[in-house]
Amino acid sequence: MEFETVIGLEVHAQLSTSSKMFCGCSASYQDMEPNTVVCPVCMGMPGVLPVPNMRAVEHVIRTGLALGCTIAGRSSFDRKNYPYPDLMKGYQISQHRLPIASTGMLAVETSNGRREVGINRVHLEEDVAKLLHRTDGSGSYSLLDINRSGVPLMEIVSEPDMRSPDEAREYLTGLRSMLRYIGVSTANMEEGSFRCDANISLRPQGAAELGPKVEVKNMNSFRSVHRALTFEMKRQAEVIRSGGRIAQETRGWAEERGVTFSQRSKEDAHDYRYFPEPDIPPFDMAPEWVAEIGRSMPELPAARMSRFETDYGLSSYESRLLTASPEMADYFERAVQPAAGKVAAAKSVSNWLLGEFSSLVAAAGIGVAEVTIPPAEILALAEMAGEGRLNSTMAKEVLGEMFRSGQSASGAAEKLGMVQISDAGLVQTAVDEALSANPAAVADYLGGKETAIRFLVGQVMKATRGKANPSLAADLIKDTLDSRGGP
Repeated sequence: MEFETVIGLEVHAQLSTSSKMFCGCSASYQDMEPNTVVCPVCMGMPGVLPVPNMRAVEHVIRTGLALGCTIAGRSSFDRKNYPYPDLMKGYQISQHRLPIASTGMLAVETSNGRREVGINRVHLEEDVAKLLHRTDGSGSYSLLDINRSGVPLMEIVSEPDMRSPDEAREYLTGLRSMLRYIGVSTANMEEGSFRCDANISLRPQGAAELGPKVEVKNMNSFRSVHRALTFEMKRQAEVIRSGGRIAQETRGWAEERGVTFSQRSKEDAHDYRYFPEPDIPPFDMAPEWVAEIGRSMPELPAARMSRFETDYGLSSYESRLLTASPEMADYFERAVQPAAGKVAAAKSVSNWLLGEFSSLVAAAGIGVAEVTIPPAEILALAEMAGEGRLNSTMAKEVLGEMFRSGQSASGAAEKLGMVQISDAGLVQTAVDEALSANPAAVADYLGGKETAIRFLVGQVMKATRGKANPSLAADLIKDTLDSRGGP
């Protein structure tokens, strides 16, 4: 039996605001001492009143517009009731009946072409506290850090439109890129500001009815999501083929073992007993405000990718990689901007940025925005290499020096003594000396052994300490010997 995989994703993104969702505490809690960025509101003390952060509301509207959603004229908050140690007041302020945005779409590129993944809804809620699990000589226990409690959290719920782990990964990559472009979230999965739960089921190929749904949690990287969905897809197929039944349940992902494991049964929908949040009245989103937010939207990744292909003559693959993050795309455009012939320069600059430059950034564990090399110096390096003043090995070493010191391309090349000699007169002098010092190689060439040229080029490079343009040296050696009656 052949199966079709059906995947839907629920993504939680922490929003980039100065303060928390319903109080004035700082939303920057990373690297802070536990339980120090707290107040009675985010600690869930009795009698406190939450006050909504309207910048967070604006961020959700901005996200909804970027996803082509319908923005509601009126929205409201609800209480989502469930008992868990990281939820001190016993309920989470969320949105159930009237989300801010709904019915949108995100296009993803797949091996079968472009696919549109539907967006069911985008709504706003508060994050919960963080449980830290410990084990020592006295046994296992958990500690509670309340700093994260109350940080604005946006949930983006997709339709079950993805058909493979590859498509799910592309969706997440595209969504993260979009959130970073519009400036609403850092969307860093490793730091927990971008979290994903996946729903996956199988059905016989061609069937319309969905199979029993399994929710997968505890995935903290795009790689983990892909691995977990791939494992779960195979596991469910094996269960069905062996005559078993897929249990509707929540499963966790064990990264170290590469398997999913059962956490709890989910035979029936969990009853969160939603009811309207009594302390926060419904609020209106005036069309004029929504239109103003729309006018402030930046160029989105898909549009920028298309423009890179048109304006700079780049391939869709190059454009896609360069526009994956706004920082890289901005750096590229600033690098190319001074060039007279932008298309030719763009290809060369793109090669450097996507190759050696990206390797250096990854090895240093920093972002493009933290690189100290002025973008125009990447163009200068590309031009030096293109003109033959630096060979490829030299150029890579020069870039490494630029990365370490922030020097210009010419300054780094001079410091390393790696400016290639392309002056024909200077190289000819070295050629004449190499020919005089190696009569046997000269005789070999004159006798028809053209491979002797490689040896003689090596002698020229040795004499110039690797600075001579090897292509120019080879041409000059051949011209000189041919004038003596070579083959």
